[in-house]
Amino acid sequence: MAIKRIMTGINTQANKTPVAEQSRVNVRSLNEECGIFGVWGRSDAAQLTYYGLHALQHRGQEGAGIVSNREGHLWQERGLGLLSDVFRDPSRIDALQGNSAIGHVRYATAGSHGIENIQPLMVNFHDMQISLAHNGNLTNALTLREKLEEEGAIFQSSADSEILLHLIRRSKASTFVDKLKASLNVLRGGFAYLLLTPHGLYAALDPHAFRPFVVGQMPDGQYIVTSETAALDVVGAKFLRDVQPGELLIIDDSGLTIDHYTDKTTLNIDAMEYIYFARPDSSIYGVNVHQARKRMGAALAAEQPVKDADIVVGVPNSSLSAAAGFAEATGLPNEMGLVKNQYIARTFIEPTQDKRERAVRMKLSAVRDVVRGQNVVLVDDSIVRGTTSMFIVRMLKEAGAKSVHVRIASPTFKFPSFYGIDMQTTKELMGANHSLAEMTKMIEADSLGFLSVDGLVSAINLPYYGEGTGLTTAYFDGHYPSPIYDYQAGLAAFEARHEVDFAPEPTSTYHPHQVRSLRNQDILADGTVHLDAQPIMGGER
Repeated sequence: MAIKRIMTGINTQANKTPVAEQSRVNVRSLNEECGIFGVWGRSDAAQLTYYGLHALQHRGQEGAGIVSNREGHLWQERGLGLLSDVFRDPSRIDALQGNSAIGHVRYATAGSHGIENIQPLMVNFHDMQISLAHNGNLTNALTLREKLEEEGAIFQSSADSEILLHLIRRSKASTFVDKLKASLNVLRGGFAYLLLTPHGLYAALDPHAFRPFVVGQMPDGQYIVTSETAALDVVGAKFLRDVQPGELLIIDDSGLTIDHYTDKTTLNIDAMEYIYFARPDSSIYGVNVHQARKRMGAALAAEQPVKDADIVVGVPNSSLSAAAGFAEATGLPNEMGLVKNQYIARTFIEPTQDKRERAVRMKLSAVRDVVRGQNVVLVDDSIVRGTTSMFIVRMLKEAGAKSVHVRIASPTFKFPSFYGIDMQTTKELMGANHSLAEMTKMIEADSLGFLSVDGLVSAINLPYYGEGTGLTTAYFDGHYPSPIYDYQAGLAAFEARHEVDFAPEPTSTYHPHQVRSLRNQDILADGTVHLDAQPIMGGER
């Protein structure tokens, strides 16, 4: 993502939010950074990558690109807009010949919408080419970039993703793999990387596994690495396993080798993937997202019941699973009280109430004959700024709802995210600045209730038996699973009040045996796993 000096809304000399960063506001106000897809050994690699990225379009809708490897030479096509817009001209895919490719769909943070930030990035060195696609956010990017620039590095983009390319080139290690390992060990924060060279495809996940990352295999043997299992299903690949924290996967003509760039790892999957970001037909570490959301809805019904409710209405689309769970748990009818216009793309608007409300009404409509005269339980996945919730409540009441009781299938957002979600300031987080009573009044609801952190963890039901929960819930409880480096000064006031704390970087090794849904891994004598030689390996869905 773009390097930004947005911390928590606290105005310090070191951290002031640039005016440009405030110039455009997203209606939803909560966005995943991107989705990535890579394949090696397919004659239709670019076309397959296009299909895979299409399944990941929900992860990024403002830029897309594909880089292919044709007989050892990399070719790039990228542009602003939806994937279908960027590749509307068939000649762009036709230009990407070759038997391997990586692709990227991007959500661009405000102030970083230039073509130079659209990935995959590509560099041409005198002795090789490298292309890179990144999902996540580096928490030490500012420090690294300043150091690299002082040493003479010239950056072509404002994306923190480019830092890895500079580190690789400046490494003194003798082989490319060793250069990559050394560079990855310098980075902090959340990252899932795909790198394509003339000789191989490389995939690496951060030591905490903040972002989802999976491996699949096509029926005729080629390997796929991508952000979600839904993309594997679309291209007809069989799910093999979740990429594990600290792993470096190497895919070339000899097959897939699983190596590690560090053995200091832990498991801290971002809970927001289950709550909102991932597709409902995806599975993360053996947990289906739709089923997890249904359990969240059921837990919400138990924790935050609504007396004399008549119907349950979910906010389309990400909250429909939770609404189904709430309705099943209570025996209430699960009604389609809101309809989403599926043909409205992500809309950025000026931060005025009138324009925000018009944007919400363009996307959602109340079904009058369903909600008229009813006591409505409105189930949503989250409240960020709260303005969208207010407009929806107002819309339902204008359509004749007798009352609207808002129930949120996640805990209250109180603290920023730094691992790959565009939520790096508390300034606009309603839950960070207002009491429950104040929020209820602000969104014009008759009542408001949130799922507890314990309820969320139990609902996700990650089959994990290691230290902690295996999830990142810092946005709700303030317990960050790692230091946040360049951002930490901005949370000093919260830290002083003991509202947040930061675990140290891991010093021990997480092992997949700690997750019930993963099969045991037989590590070979050289410390790697060769799936071609060990076909029984992989995860169970």
